[in-house]
Amino acid sequence: MNGSALFSRLLVRLLPLLPKRLVRLAADRYIAGETLDDALSMVRTLGLEGIAATLDILGEDVAAPAAAEAAATAYSLALERIAANELDCNVSVKPSQLGLKIDRELCCRNFRAIVSRARELGNFVRIDMEDHTLTSPTIALYRELRRDFDNVGLVLQAYMRRSIADVDALAPLVPNFRLCKGIYDEPRALAYKMPAVINDNFTWLLQKMFDGGSYVGIATHDEALVWSALREIERRKLTPDRYEFQMLLGVDPELRSIIVGAGHRLRVYVPFGAHWHAYSLRRLRENPRMASYVARDVTGRFVQRLRARPELQQHGQ
Repeated sequence: MNGSALFSRLLVRLLPLLPKRLVRLAADRYIAGETLDDALSMVRTLGLEGIAATLDILGEDVAAPAAAEAAATAYSLALERIAANELDCNVSVKPSQLGLKIDRELCCRNFRAIVSRARELGNFVRIDMEDHTLTSPTIALYRELRRDFDNVGLVLQAYMRRSIADVDALAPLVPNFRLCKGIYDEPRALAYKMPAVINDNFTWLLQKMFDGGSYVGIATHDEALVWSALREIERRKLTPDRYEFQMLLGVDPELRSIIVGAGHRLRVYVPFGAHWHAYSLRRLRENPRMASYVARDVTGRFVQRLRARPELQQHGQ
């Protein structure tokens, strides 16, 4: 393990010991806030830039049926507020948040309530993909929902070895996909570990999805993959109703502007909610390399604030 990787892993171990305000300092640009009003305000701001959004209410791995049902109710309310404000925004939902680890029927019932309300409001629901223990149950859930709904989509992860086979198996449904690299720390037997291989698999998956006629949300901040996607779009002469680019809130706004400026549709993933702290720590544990980015971000913001307050410098504070 090199020095950089060792430093990142050390930071991850120390993160739970940091005051919440320091973690929040780094998380502010990546999380819209704690309330639905915070999130809708961010969606409006993005809309002014010609950018669509998808809302994610933070919270997963719920342990009680009541919590899963409360999450479903919160998503239905979010969809109603989106419609009332005429926002270009849909929702992304994690199955474990709706009770998949508690009871499959409970989860399916909760998803049906959300997808049904979304259909009534002319909106769309994305089923998020979690770690490998939930991949097959999530795909089965998607298949079941597609029997009655066409306003629901699925996520596949390019680092998973099984994803090519999953695209082939799902082809008859012509799914609406989000394609991303994947963030969970999966065993090598199940997931590719080499960045170059993951990128090649991402491009291969995108080609197969386009070949099958799917609409694809191309979710990446990797400019090499953006270029590969643009090459496929140009080669196939695809119209904007066949794809969109997707990015996380707060990540590489310059690339975001470049994509939008070139005339492509782009959607930003907007997470919010009271569970922001647990979400932030979990994401960093899953991807230790991000810890060093966060450390630099926090340090940079602290220095900026210090420079903006000369009285602190004078007193050595």
